Amino acid sequence: MENAVAARLGRPREFDIDDALENALQVFWSKGYEGSSLTDLTGAMGITKTSMYAAFGNKEQLFRKAVERYTAGPASYGERALEAPTARDVAFALLHGAVTATTTPESPPGCFGVQGALVTGEGSAPARDVLVEWRKAGGARLADRFERAAQENDLAPGVDPRQLAMYYMTVAYGIAVQAATGTAPEDLHAVADRALAAGGWAEGRTGQDD
Repeated sequence: MENAVAARLGRPREFDIDDALENALQVFWSKGYEGSSLTDLTGAMGITKTSMYAAFGNKEQLFRKAVERYTAGPASYGERALEAPTARDVAFALLHGAVTATTTPESPPGCFGVQGALVTGEGSAPARDVLVEWRKAGGARLADRFERAAQENDLAPGVDPRQLAMYYMTVAYGIAVQAATGTAPEDLHAVADRALAAGGWAEGRTGQDD
Protein backbone atom coordinates (compact mmCIF):
# COMPACT_ATOMS: atom_id res chain seq x y z
CA MET A 1 0.00 0.00 0.00
CA GLU A 2 2.78 2.42 0.94
CA ASN A 3 4.61 1.62 -2.26
CA ALA A 4 1.48 2.34 -4.30
CA VAL A 5 1.01 5.72 -2.60
CA ALA A 6 4.66 6.59 -3.10
CA ALA A 7 4.40 5.69 -6.76
CA ARG A 8 1.42 7.99 -7.19
CA LEU A 9 3.10 10.86 -5.36
CA GLY A 10 6.26 10.46 -7.38
CA ARG A 11 4.48 10.24 -10.70
CA PRO A 12 5.35 13.19 -12.99
CA ARG A 13 2.58 15.55 -14.06
CA GLU A 14 0.80 14.42 -17.18
CA PHE A 15 0.23 17.91 -18.56
CA ASP A 16 2.37 20.80 -19.75
CA ILE A 17 2.49 23.57 -17.15
CA ASP A 18 3.07 26.32 -19.71
CA ASP A 19 0.24 25.19 -21.96
CA ALA A 20 -2.14 24.89 -19.02
CA LEU A 21 -1.26 28.37 -17.76
CA GLU A 22 -1.63 29.85 -21.25
CA ASN A 23 -5.08 28.32 -21.53
CA ALA A 24 -6.03 29.69 -18.11
CA LEU A 25 -4.85 33.14 -19.22
CA GLN A 26 -7.09 32.96 -22.27
CA VAL A 27 -10.09 32.09 -20.10
CA PHE A 28 -9.44 34.93 -17.64
CA TRP A 29 -8.85 37.28 -20.57
CA SER A 30 -12.13 36.45 -22.28
CA LYS A 31 -14.37 36.03 -19.22
CA GLY A 32 -12.71 38.11 -16.51
CA TYR A 33 -11.85 36.86 -13.04
CA GLU A 34 -15.38 36.57 -11.72
CA GLY A 35 -16.78 35.14 -14.93
CA SER A 36 -14.19 32.34 -15.02
CA SER A 37 -15.42 29.34 -13.05
CA LEU A 38 -13.15 26.56 -11.89
CA THR A 39 -14.94 24.33 -14.39
CA ASP A 40 -14.12 26.81 -17.19
CA LEU A 41 -10.50 26.96 -16.12
CA THR A 42 -9.85 23.28 -15.58
CA GLY A 43 -11.73 22.41 -18.76
CA ALA A 44 -9.57 24.74 -20.82
CA MET A 45 -6.42 23.57 -19.05
CA GLY A 46 -7.32 19.92 -19.54
CA ILE A 47 -6.72 19.03 -15.90
CA THR A 48 -8.69 18.20 -12.78
CA LYS A 49 -9.30 20.64 -9.95
CA THR A 50 -6.97 18.60 -7.78
CA SER A 51 -4.19 18.94 -10.34
CA MET A 52 -4.86 22.66 -10.66
CA TYR A 53 -4.57 23.21 -6.92
CA ALA A 54 -1.41 21.11 -6.77
CA ALA A 55 0.29 22.92 -9.65
CA PHE A 56 -0.97 26.49 -9.32
CA GLY A 57 -2.73 26.93 -6.00
CA ASN A 58 -6.25 28.35 -5.72
CA LYS A 59 -8.06 30.48 -8.29
CA GLU A 60 -6.55 33.74 -7.05
CA GLN A 61 -3.04 32.31 -7.16
CA LEU A 62 -3.68 31.01 -10.67
CA PHE A 63 -4.89 34.47 -11.67
CA ARG A 64 -1.69 36.06 -10.34
CA LYS A 65 0.37 33.61 -12.39
CA ALA A 66 -1.75 34.46 -15.44
CA VAL A 67 -1.02 38.17 -14.89
CA GLU A 68 2.71 37.38 -14.77
CA ARG A 69 2.43 35.39 -17.99
CA TYR A 70 0.49 38.19 -19.69
CA THR A 71 3.11 40.74 -18.59
CA ALA A 72 5.96 38.65 -19.97
CA GLY A 73 4.06 37.77 -23.14
CA PRO A 74 1.34 39.84 -24.87
CA ALA A 75 1.98 42.94 -22.73
CA SER A 76 5.77 42.83 -23.04
CA TYR A 77 5.62 45.55 -25.69
CA GLY A 78 5.21 48.02 -22.82
CA GLU A 79 8.60 47.21 -21.30
CA ARG A 80 10.26 47.18 -24.71
CA ALA A 81 8.78 50.59 -25.46
CA LEU A 82 10.61 52.10 -22.49
CA GLU A 83 13.92 51.20 -24.13
CA ALA A 84 13.23 53.30 -27.24
CA PRO A 85 15.79 56.08 -27.83
CA THR A 86 13.49 59.11 -27.70
CA ALA A 87 10.37 60.00 -25.74
CA ARG A 88 8.31 60.08 -28.91
CA ASP A 89 9.62 56.67 -29.90
CA VAL A 90 8.55 55.40 -26.48
CA ALA A 91 5.02 56.71 -26.99
CA PHE A 92 4.94 55.41 -30.58
CA ALA A 93 5.92 51.89 -29.48
CA LEU A 94 3.50 51.97 -26.54
CA LEU A 95 0.44 53.06 -28.51
CA HIS A 96 0.98 51.01 -31.64
CA GLY A 97 2.03 48.07 -29.50
CA ALA A 98 -1.26 48.39 -27.63
CA VAL A 99 -3.16 48.22 -30.92
CA THR A 100 -1.32 45.09 -32.04
CA ALA A 101 -1.62 43.32 -28.67
CA THR A 102 -5.33 44.02 -28.27
CA THR A 103 -6.42 43.10 -31.80
CA THR A 104 -4.42 39.91 -32.43
CA PRO A 105 -6.68 37.12 -33.73
CA GLU A 106 -4.95 34.56 -31.52
CA SER A 107 -6.28 36.11 -28.29
CA PRO A 108 -9.50 37.71 -27.03
CA PRO A 109 -9.91 41.33 -28.11
CA GLY A 110 -8.96 44.06 -25.68
CA CYS A 111 -6.49 44.11 -22.80
CA PHE A 112 -6.43 41.42 -20.14
CA GLY A 113 -4.97 43.98 -17.74
CA VAL A 114 -8.08 46.13 -18.16
CA GLN A 115 -10.80 43.54 -18.59
CA GLY A 116 -9.57 40.79 -16.29
CA ALA A 117 -11.04 42.30 -13.13
CA LEU A 118 -12.42 45.71 -14.02
CA VAL A 119 -15.71 45.13 -12.19
CA THR A 120 -15.78 42.55 -9.42
CA GLY A 121 -17.71 41.71 -6.29
CA GLU A 122 -16.29 41.90 -2.82
CA GLY A 123 -15.04 38.32 -2.93
CA SER A 124 -12.95 39.07 -6.02
CA ALA A 125 -11.40 42.26 -4.70
CA PRO A 126 -7.88 40.73 -4.46
CA ALA A 127 -7.89 40.01 -8.21
CA ARG A 128 -9.11 43.54 -8.93
CA ASP A 129 -6.38 44.97 -6.71
CA VAL A 130 -3.72 42.92 -8.52
CA LEU A 131 -4.63 44.57 -11.81
CA VAL A 132 -5.01 48.03 -10.28
CA GLU A 133 -1.44 47.76 -9.02
CA TRP A 134 -0.35 46.32 -12.36
CA ARG A 135 -1.73 49.32 -14.22
CA LYS A 136 -0.29 51.79 -11.69
CA ALA A 137 3.15 50.19 -11.96
CA GLY A 138 3.09 50.50 -15.74
CA GLY A 139 2.13 54.16 -15.50
CA ALA A 140 4.88 54.82 -12.96
CA ARG A 141 7.53 53.27 -15.21
CA LEU A 142 6.38 55.39 -18.15
CA ALA A 143 6.41 58.52 -15.97
CA ASP A 144 9.96 57.74 -14.87
CA ARG A 145 11.00 57.30 -18.49
CA PHE A 146 9.51 60.66 -19.44
CA GLU A 147 11.19 62.25 -16.40
CA ARG A 148 14.49 61.04 -17.82
CA ALA A 149 13.50 62.43 -21.22
CA ALA A 150 12.86 65.83 -19.65
CA GLN A 151 16.30 65.79 -18.03
CA GLU A 152 17.81 64.95 -21.43
CA ASN A 153 15.92 67.86 -23.07
CA ASP A 154 13.93 65.33 -25.06
CA LEU A 155 10.61 66.98 -24.17
CA ALA A 156 9.50 70.47 -25.06
CA PRO A 157 10.03 73.11 -22.35
CA GLY A 158 7.17 73.26 -19.86
CA VAL A 159 5.85 69.76 -20.54
CA ASP A 160 5.02 67.89 -17.34
CA PRO A 161 6.43 64.37 -17.88
CA ARG A 162 4.05 62.75 -15.40
CA GLN A 163 0.97 64.32 -16.94
CA LEU A 164 2.26 63.26 -20.35
CA ALA A 165 2.65 59.69 -19.09
CA MET A 166 -0.90 59.72 -17.71
CA TYR A 167 -2.19 61.00 -21.03
CA TYR A 168 -0.55 58.24 -23.05
CA MET A 169 -1.50 55.51 -20.60
CA THR A 170 -5.09 56.74 -20.82
CA VAL A 171 -4.97 56.65 -24.61
CA ALA A 172 -3.42 53.16 -24.55
CA TYR A 173 -6.15 51.81 -22.29
CA GLY A 174 -8.77 53.59 -24.39
CA ILE A 175 -7.39 51.80 -27.42
CA ALA A 176 -7.81 48.52 -25.54
CA VAL A 177 -11.43 49.30 -24.71
CA GLN A 178 -12.18 50.19 -28.33
CA ALA A 179 -10.46 47.00 -29.47
CA ALA A 180 -12.74 45.00 -27.18
CA THR A 181 -15.75 46.51 -28.97
CA GLY A 182 -14.42 45.36 -32.34
CA THR A 183 -12.89 48.59 -33.68
CA ALA A 184 -10.66 47.80 -36.66
CA PRO A 185 -6.88 47.83 -36.11
CA GLU A 186 -6.32 50.41 -38.84
CA ASP A 187 -8.67 52.81 -37.09
CA LEU A 188 -6.89 52.29 -33.79
CA HIS A 189 -3.48 52.86 -35.39
CA ALA A 190 -4.91 56.15 -36.72
CA VAL A 191 -5.95 57.08 -33.18
CA ALA A 192 -2.42 56.32 -32.00
CA ASP A 193 -0.94 58.59 -34.66
CA ARG A 194 -3.33 61.40 -33.76
CA ALA A 195 -2.38 61.10 -30.09
CA LEU A 196 1.32 61.18 -30.98
CA ALA A 197 0.77 64.47 -32.79
CA ALA A 198 -0.44 65.98 -29.52
CA GLY A 199 2.74 65.14 -27.60
CA GLY A 200 5.23 67.64 -26.20
CA TRP A 201 8.31 66.47 -28.05
CA ALA A 202 11.51 68.46 -28.28
CA GLU A 203 12.16 69.99 -31.69
CA GLY A 204 14.53 67.98 -33.82
CA ARG A 205 13.85 64.76 -31.88
CA THR A 206 10.44 63.87 -33.21
CA GLY A 207 10.73 60.10 -33.49
CA GLN A 208 11.08 57.07 -35.68
CA ASP A 209 8.27 57.56 -38.22
CA ASP A 210 9.10 61.08 -39.39
